[in-house]
Amino acid sequence: MAASTTPEPPEDLRRAVEAVLPGARTDLEALVRIPSVWADPAHAEDTRRCADAVATLAREAGAADVEVLAAEGGAPAVVAHWPAQSHDPARPTPTVLLYAHHDVQPTGGDELWTSAPFEPREHEGRLYGRGAADDKAGVMTHLATLRAFDGRPPVGVTLFVEGEEESGSPTLSALLAEHRDALAADVIVIADAANPAVDVPAVTTSLRGLANIVVKVSMLERAVHSGMWGGPAGDALTALCRLLASLHDDKGDVAVAGLVTGSSEAPDIDEATFRGDAGLLDGVDLLGTGTITERLTHKPAIAVLGIDAPPVDGAANILLPRARAMVSTRLAPGQDSAAAVAAITEHLRRVAPWGVRLDVSLHASGEPFALDAVGTVYDLAREALTAAFGNAAVEVGMGGTVPFIAEFARSFPGASVLVTGVGDPASRWHGVDESLHLGMFSRCVLAEAMLLRSLARG
Repeated sequence: MAASTTPEPPEDLRRAVEAVLPGARTDLEALVRIPSVWADPAHAEDTRRCADAVATLAREAGAADVEVLAAEGGAPAVVAHWPAQSHDPARPTPTVLLYAHHDVQPTGGDELWTSAPFEPREHEGRLYGRGAADDKAGVMTHLATLRAFDGRPPVGVTLFVEGEEESGSPTLSALLAEHRDALAADVIVIADAANPAVDVPAVTTSLRGLANIVVKVSMLERAVHSGMWGGPAGDALTALCRLLASLHDDKGDVAVAGLVTGSSEAPDIDEATFRGDAGLLDGVDLLGTGTITERLTHKPAIAVLGIDAPPVDGAANILLPRARAMVSTRLAPGQDSAAAVAAITEHLRRVAPWGVRLDVSLHASGEPFALDAVGTVYDLAREALTAAFGNAAVEVGMGGTVPFIAEFARSFPGASVLVTGVGDPASRWHGVDESLHLGMFSRCVLAEAMLLRSLARG
């Protein structure tokens, strides 16, 4: 039998990582307890408190300087620096920017969770809680890596922990422009993606973009009695429903002309596995055409996230004068978000029924991103991930959006961008009972530590 070619992690790094994991777990739980939902104004102070907590952890991890920054009207972000230990002009040490975000999604209803969403709970090797995976696990992956080097990493490190990623990073461009010098780097490692399995590491090479719009329909000056006026006079909610239904064809593909659609040669996902991970009910069809991988990563997807409408309980017999909805579109790589919003707006205006007054406004957007994972940085990353996980690293696309990636790539076009996973299909990002696989978390820390050492050695 041929000997295994999977490299073994250096024993000293393995021991160093094992030594810091208990403290990292404790600090992760403390961060999960902070409801840093920046999208909810009621939690603005919690988000600031979370940024302060991350800043404190960075100082304790040996950062030479730490700042909590924010663009005007934006969420607090943490920027910390660990200078390079070597200053050999003949062999300059690279600067690596480690990115994650400390804001989290709303819970979707605390009562739906198996346990309180902001009270971390371990069960069968997974840590449950909002943000346990997305993306406070990313924050602690970076900090645990720095602790494993006793606060003296072998490369220059900038830690950047954003506070509004889950809101589409609306002030990120301004923040990058204002603090460009503090964030400049040769390599950027983004711990905000997912692995295909807890023991299979991934390098994410494409992400979809995002365009969230608010669609408002108006039909009447005021609410009127549905019996006295209904028939000749319509209601805005019914008109809105017809409008939203036009966004998909009968097969479930997006029916908006002008949106980019791509293809993928990546292996397809087993349908039964996908259905189970997504929680689809028996008998419910998958939407769209093409492989599941293509539908997830290289085709647009539209979903209605919310509708302003009276609840069923207590609904009155009236015609609603106005109704609005939040419509979210995931954009395929190669799509410009502004062009996508224009195409969707044109579609809605063209099909709007009954002469309704229509208002479309942009709520949040983020550009898609794609890269060729070719070169020394990516080779070293694959080696580190393969050694830490014991299985070969794979390249994957991700259906989600990280607005920071495209923004940073534009600001620092010479930097190598590496997107790594801190979740897995069972993590339920953005959903009820979000969780982190703790064994995978330890492997992520080990892989990142190995990568930093390899980058220092070239």
